Amino acid sequence: MTRVRTRFAPSPTGALHIGGLRTALYSYALAKHEKGDFILRIEDTDIKREVSGSTERIKEILKLFGLEWDEYFVQSQRAKEGIYEGAAKKLVEEGRAFYCDCKPRNAKEEGYSKELRDPCRDANKTEGAVKLKVTEGETISFKDFVLDKEVSWETSTVADTTLLKSDGFPTYHLAVVVDDHDMGISHVLRGHDWMPSTPVHLLVYKYLGYDLPQIGHLTDILDPEGGKLSKRKGSITVDELLKEGYLPEAILNFIMLLGWAPKDNRELFTLGQFVEAFDSKGFQKTNPIFNREKLDWFNGEYIRQKSDPELTELFLPFAPDENKELIAKITPLVKDRIAKLSDFESLAGFFFEAKEVDKSLLGKNCKDHIEKAIEAIENGVDLMETVEKNKFKTGDFFMDLRIAVSGSKITPPLTDSIAILGKQETLARLKRVID
Repeated sequence: MTRVRTRFAPSPTGALHIGGLRTALYSYALAKHEKGDFILRIEDTDIKREVSGSTERIKEILKLFGLEWDEYFVQSQRAKEGIYEGAAKKLVEEGRAFYCDCKPRNAKEEGYSKELRDPCRDANKTEGAVKLKVTEGETISFKDFVLDKEVSWETSTVADTTLLKSDGFPTYHLAVVVDDHDMGISHVLRGHDWMPSTPVHLLVYKYLGYDLPQIGHLTDILDPEGGKLSKRKGSITVDELLKEGYLPEAILNFIMLLGWAPKDNRELFTLGQFVEAFDSKGFQKTNPIFNREKLDWFNGEYIRQKSDPELTELFLPFAPDENKELIAKITPLVKDRIAKLSDFESLAGFFFEAKEVDKSLLGKNCKDHIEKAIEAIENGVDLMETVEKNKFKTGDFFMDLRIAVSGSKITPPLTDSIAILGKQETLARLKRVID
């Protein structure tokens, strides 16, 4: 039986999209479930689009999420070894590819043609870009193991496609095939947007005499408002979610179920549990929707699994200042009330700095409520005793105090909050409201 070998092959052209992380996760799980190998391959041959630092950040993110790779390759290094150029020349020698020196206006790169059949294909040129010479009258097909169906094309619809640029660097269409073959990749998982490129890749596999790996195209993650979750619509990147205060384990658990379903409808999985339960037959055929409320639910679940000291450390970057002692006191009051770490400031910011009070939020009896509360606190009298003695409505009384102390209707438990603020600060805030 062939050893299962999968790969994640990102381009370092910007922040890692949530869909990219999902591809990495599924590729990792597919390999590890079968005790196989997971390969990281950086596809950096598009020099013009490369963003400095992207490669290192991709590696950092994969490690953060526990997706450790067994082998590591960088395409630009392989290009320098002449690996892709050798494959391209072989295709030319066998009549499966040709040189094209056509150029687009105001550009240096050869291999430009808008026509399905390039005018250079029978010109026997000896320099320029190398392009695939697509044969006519063929049907090419493969069995998509994610969609679980045969997909086919007529070669009359497949264009002569650039494989090697004139600078010696490969395009994706050549590099992906050569790399997957050389690295012994048994299963290829990629986004559905790569489906139109698949017939080109099938022909390159065939013309080079390579065995075809199993190929599967994952569903598109949809925006809640409709359409694919894309960069043009303010895409969701992994770094954006982390900055918002989503925990790595929550993000990972959320994307596990964006395109895959367990047999028992279970929802909470660690990475290890997911690998153990993984079955490629669980891939879904319908496009999932990026449901922010569901992500918040996952995050809340994982936040509440953390110990108070762990959460205190996690809250530090999201707190108004790094008063760790104060954050530690606040943590048990807010851990059951937040969906993400960034909620800390909106819920607990008043502990660090008095907020402006919108007096329109206060009730009609607020002056009486606050004056009696001040009197009770100064004399060490229980606030409930004050409510009963003055026959105040409990809800109205405590809401006025809550707003006066915090500037908000939504806070951690009021009496606990007052204890943390201390007597003097609480009195100062109450008096400021009625002055």
